[in-house]
This record gives sequence, structure tokens and C-alpha cells, in this order.
Amino acid sequence: MSTPLPDLENLSRAIKAWGRELGFADVRIADVDLAHAEDGLRAWLAAGHHGEMDYMASHGMKRARPAELVPGTVRAIVARMDYLPLQDGWREREAARQREPGAAVVSVYARGRDYHKVLRTRLAQLAERVKEEVGEYGYRVFTDSAPVMELPLAEKAGLGWRGKHTLLLSRDAGSTFFIGEILVDLPLPVDAPTTGHCGACSSCIDVCPTQAILGPGRLDARRCISYLTIELKGSIPVALRPLIGNRIYGCDDCQLVCPWNKFAQRATVPDFDERNGLGGSSLADLFAWDEDEFNRRMEGSPIRRIGHERWLRNLAVGLGNAAQGRRGDALIVAALKARAQHPSALVREHVQWALGCHLS
Repeated sequence: MSTPLPDLENLSRAIKAWGRELGFADVRIADVDLAHAEDGLRAWLAAGHHGEMDYMASHGMKRARPAELVPGTVRAIVARMDYLPLQDGWREREAARQREPGAAVVSVYARGRDYHKVLRTRLAQLAERVKEEVGEYGYRVFTDSAPVMELPLAEKAGLGWRGKHTLLLSRDAGSTFFIGEILVDLPLPVDAPTTGHCGACSSCIDVCPTQAILGPGRLDARRCISYLTIELKGSIPVALRPLIGNRIYGCDDCQLVCPWNKFAQRATVPDFDERNGLGGSSLADLFAWDEDEFNRRMEGSPIRRIGHERWLRNLAVGLGNAAQGRRGDALIVAALKARAQHPSALVREHVQWALGCHLS
């Protein structure tokens, strides 16, 4: 005799309430039919816009087929967690930092704890709470960690719509949030998707320093500063280095100009509070960290995964670009010369380029 299903309507309401108790700002439910997203994924991969992110292509269309990834899946519980540690005037402050020669700009989302760990832990707690209520059931937790098309799932669940920059946008919270999912075998009632509200605005496309946004919803990751400073393992193309400015890990430009981010919400959990002064550090100070200090300070941070070598690579580019306002600055030149004989050829290459910016 099969186990009767629980009251799914009440269970759905309870899941959303439990999610809020765990720090999620919004929790919604979607079916897992993403067939509509497959053509776009194929075209993006065929154009090579994923760059070195081979994992984006390695699972084929399984990325758009959650039920193939986790057999038995019929629904996705999709959750939003806001990360903004500041609120009033945050966009103006961040934009001002980008104009300071010598300032090190780290994307706001990366200044606290690694969101993968934070969301996975809390989603797992939510999944266990469901288990306490209904008994054993099939589920699997994801946060940007498996071949799942998270944004189309979030769209179907009604968490927001894809902006022209390809990020998810919410009328209530802009784009400064993380999302994660629990794939489940429970046929929960689904939420309705929302409609798009970008209208004729093209601010994100216009502001992109490297013109990585080719058009509404079309991103060439190979030009994106987030890709160049995080995903790219080798040398940053010389032609793109001056466009990176002082951004050393990620880029928030498209979010800073988005009108919807006037509604950005402050984080409700302390995990995303700034650590190690990453919102106000100088390029030279961070460039002085040796590998042990980098590993110690970046323990539990998403930044640690790029490693010290790429950290220095990114900082060297920033120091070279500081020549636009502080050409030949003695402190910056000395910092670069101190790394000129670094054991890594990757670091040496970028240091020499940066020195050329100041001394040629």
C-alpha cells in the first residue's frame, strides 16, 4: 500500500514560512520543464560564449533537464537570499571607489562568507524540515554547484525575470541576491511566473566596460570582467586589461546602474558582512599578501578558490591601470617591482605589463 501524499497546499505554505525563518527572503515553487531554455543554451555554447567554462557544456542538455540529473524530480523549491551588507547610498559609494586610483574593488557579493556554503547549509536545513513533516522523500540541494539552469527555474517560480544583463531581477529586491534550489519528488503546487519590467532601459548594456553584453539577454562571458577575474585561469587578454580598471574580483557595474536596484534589500544574515576590509582596501596592500596570508584571510571566502596566483594577476592589472591617475607612483612601482621575479610566469607577465603602464 503506497504512502498517502501529505496536504500539498499546506505543505507548500509551510515550506515558505520555514524558509523565511532560515533567512531566505522569498521561497517559491516551479515545475522542472525547461525545454524552452534549451535552444538558447545550445546557441550560447555553439558561439563559444562560455569561454573556458567547459563545465557549462560537459553535461549537454542535462543542464536544462533536472529530472535527468535527479530521477524522480517533479518540482524545484527555489529560494532567494539577499546579500547586500549596505543599503542607503551603496551604489554611489561603489561607483566612487571605482574612480579612486589605487583602490581595490571587490564585487559586493564576495566580501563576506562563501555564498555556496551559506545557502547549501540553509537549504539542507529546509529540506530536513520537510522530511520531519512528510517522512522520507527524494530531494537534492543545489546552489550554483551542479548542471542545473537555476535562473530559468527561478523565473518559472516567479522569483523575478531575466534582465538584459542576464541577471535575475525582482521588483522587490533588484538583483543583489543569491538563489538556490531543492529538487524534490513531491508534486507541490507551483507558483506563477512574473513578467519582465526592463522596458526600453539599456543602462546595463551601455555601461559594461568591456561590452560583454551583446544585446538584451546575450552575454559573451569571454569579455565579462567577472569571467576574466574569476573563471579565466590564464593570461588576461592585453586588449581587455585597461578596461578592467581597478576591479580585482568580479564586477558590479551593470547592477550599479540598474534602476531596479534602488529596491535592493539588506542581508538578514550576518554571513555576508564584509571581512578583511575588502570594501576599502588598496591595491598595493592586497598585493603585499603572501600566499599564506591570502589563504588565511580568505578562509571561508569565495575568493579563495581562484588561488593566490590569480589574485596577484588581477591585482597587477589593477595596479597597472592605476597609472591613469597615479602614473609612476613610487609606492605602486615599488610594489610591482617586489613581484617582478615571482616564481609564476603568469604573475611576472602581468607585473611587467603593469610596470610598463607606469614607466614607459
